[in-house]
Amino acid sequence: MTRVVLGSASTGRLGVLRSAGVEPVVIVSGVDEDAIIADHPGTPAEVVLALAEAKAHDVASKVPADVAADCVVIGCDSMLLLDGQLCGKPGTAEAARAQWQAQAGRSGVLLTGHCLIRLRDGEATGSASKTASTTVYFATPSDAEIDAYVSSGEPLAVAGGFTLDGLGGWFVESIEGDPSNVIGLSLPTVRKLLASVRIPISPIWSATD
Repeated sequence: MTRVVLGSASTGRLGVLRSAGVEPVVIVSGVDEDAIIADHPGTPAEVVLALAEAKAHDVASKVPADVAADCVVIGCDSMLLLDGQLCGKPGTAEAARAQWQAQAGRSGVLLTGHCLIRLRDGEATGSASKTASTTVYFATPSDAEIDAYVSSGEPLAVAGGFTLDGLGGWFVESIEGDPSNVIGLSLPTVRKLLASVRIPISPIWSATD
């Protein structure tokens, strides 16, 4: 029975997997995201991929022996590319408000790095990585709407200060690409990564409790 280990505390990613028939084991990574971003000289797509890979490898080293006997670890990281700059989690109300003032009425590209590591008998037997991208077209909320959204607390802890599957969905006009990628985990991308390490979808479903 091949289990899925999600290396993320994101409720959005967990929800994507659950809605797709998978109940993962959740193990949160302890990597220093800021340090990785500061030290990485690559393109925005390469930066989010480096973050995903660091998270996946960190989590793979923490998987309990019974799960590591047959599992696949998924590490992800999402950031919004706006004006050539990567925008992560705002963290504060002031930063979230500034983020929305910058992106209102415009479009950005949500980039999600994915890294998958196959574990058998506690050893890594294969890995695959890929960055997925989705263009997001934002509405122009009023100042009062932005204040209300920021006050909800939701945008402080999500990439780009918005969600597609929560309160932020009111302020997304449309997207081009995979919607699950905007939530934080691209199902089409993960399916391809699973295939690259020779894991079909059906064993993943059958491992669901």
